[in-house]
Amino acid sequence: MAVSEQGPSAIELRDVELSLGRGAARVHILKGVSLAIAEGQATGLTGPSGSGKSTLLMTMAGLERPDSGLVKVAGQDLGALGEDELAVFRGRRIGIVFQSFHLVPTMTARENVALPLELAGAADAFERAAAELRNVGLGHRMDHYPAQLSGGEQQRVAIARAVATDPAILVADEPTGNLDEATGRSIVDLIFGLRRERGGTLVLVTHDLSLAAACDRTVRLRAGRIETPADAPQTAPVA
Repeated sequence: MAVSEQGPSAIELRDVELSLGRGAARVHILKGVSLAIAEGQATGLTGPSGSGKSTLLMTMAGLERPDSGLVKVAGQDLGALGEDELAVFRGRRIGIVFQSFHLVPTMTARENVALPLELAGAADAFERAAAELRNVGLGHRMDHYPAQLSGGEQQRVAIARAVATDPAILVADEPTGNLDEATGRSIVDLIFGLRRERGGTLVLVTHDLSLAAACDRTVRLRAGRIETPADAPQTAPVA
């Protein structure tokens, strides 16, 4: 499949193959995936369980290395970077929101959000972390630990952490998957609200078709391949 000619690409994949596991347990997850996501575009990755959506997202974020093929993010070939270089690049350019929050349990909300800022060398990490928490409605909870927060509050902390370094690209893996419907909707509103305020490229994995429809574009996977044409025009409005 040809990569779309749709303006500058924030993310570009060409003929990506990826398998996980070893020996007889090795499973072929991504099968010749080629895809381009334009700068500033919101893209929803959909498909049945086991189709490779989360693996594709983690490959875009540099958390999984493909067996072959090209993965280019913000003009950088991720395959050309060593692990340390990749970690630095990811910390500066990519924000990641996981379904299971992945907060450090021994750190307060403010410390969790300050962590990527400290790693990036920001002298005002704690001040910026406090501002990010206020921005997601948690100014009154910044000194609480994850175990003292509800699921929705933990996901808000995770979102604040993901956007704290002002990444050009935000990826989210089922960000509402562990939340009830009402809380999930508030998280969706928050993610798209932040995108409207800050711009940038958004890629999210979801089973929720209404959430996918809020994106500029939907890409459906099945059995490790792109099922719908990656270059098909999309008519859904930006949320």
